[in-house]
Amino acid sequence: MKESERILDIKIGVVGAGSWGTALANLLADKGYVVSLWVFESEVEQQILNERENKVFLPGVKLSERLMPSEDIAHVVSGKDLLLVVVPSHVMRETSEKFSRYISDDTLVVSASKGIENNTYLTMSQVLRETISHVPENRFAVLSGPTFAKEVAEKVPTLISVASKDPEEANFIQRVFATAYFRVYTNNDMVGVELGGAVKNVIAIASGIIDGLGLGLNTRAALITRGLTEIRRLGTQMGARPDTFAGLSGIGDLLLTCTGALSRNYTVGKKIGEGKKAEEILSEMRMVAEGVKTAKSVYNLSRQLNVEMPICHEIYRILYEDDSPIAAVRRLMTRDLKNELDD
Repeated sequence: MKESERILDIKIGVVGAGSWGTALANLLADKGYVVSLWVFESEVEQQILNERENKVFLPGVKLSERLMPSEDIAHVVSGKDLLLVVVPSHVMRETSEKFSRYISDDTLVVSASKGIENNTYLTMSQVLRETISHVPENRFAVLSGPTFAKEVAEKVPTLISVASKDPEEANFIQRVFATAYFRVYTNNDMVGVELGGAVKNVIAIASGIIDGLGLGLNTRAALITRGLTEIRRLGTQMGARPDTFAGLSGIGDLLLTCTGALSRNYTVGKKIGEGKKAEEILSEMRMVAEGVKTAKSVYNLSRQLNVEMPICHEIYRILYEDDSPIAAVRRLMTRDLKNELDD
């Protein structure tokens, strides 16, 4: 059997039918795989089955006939060679505990979720390794980078990183996902790739606030630059490689999420800058803005590790202490003067 035929012969399950999970599942189905997709909402399952469309989370995209939705998580997870997990960070532990016993020891588990758990400060792959402890550590990987689900679904040229401690597993996942419009790079820095993807959502909220306040492009450019510094500080303190943050899952993802109107985190921030309260904004959203919950984790984790992250701390105060965005900008601009390279 040729290598390409062997790859296409694998059994794939995807847990999570939000916009990103559906887009990735459909990419794989379009490539020729039969993909089982776990769907939480009955209405979404029926839409995909009957109309080949996820009207709730990915409207306007025709879905492959090889994409098979199911509310039965045991069916989706059992007997799979590769399991892609794409659920919101705040339900990752609960969901993975539900399906853990159905996963085979040799299943390759890939996280495409971005976030840091509030109470444990674990990344999503670390939560999975804890809840699916019978799967060897080298069988876990993460997929992250500058990607809007809608554009991937529309086959816009996109680049992304896959990180695993095992280079062979990373290379295998790279070949599974790669298409003419979806280019995949490998990486062995799981911590860096995940932290870049998680913390950039907090900075994206800040970027949206700046635009909502009408502060201009100078301010946004400074915010993105200093935001990357904060991400790198936290990442290196946690064992990540500094150069990871110069790549797709670092500056790439940060730029996209801080400037793109498709970003839910940027949108939340912009509405806050325009005067709305976070609670009101979130109550009107069906999809999750991960940066809101991640802001709490980053605030507490950075204090625990004694990592200076003033932008992230101000976003925490705005979201959780009802502080004023204008006051936050003033505090950031009047901090003690220092050398730019003193990190």
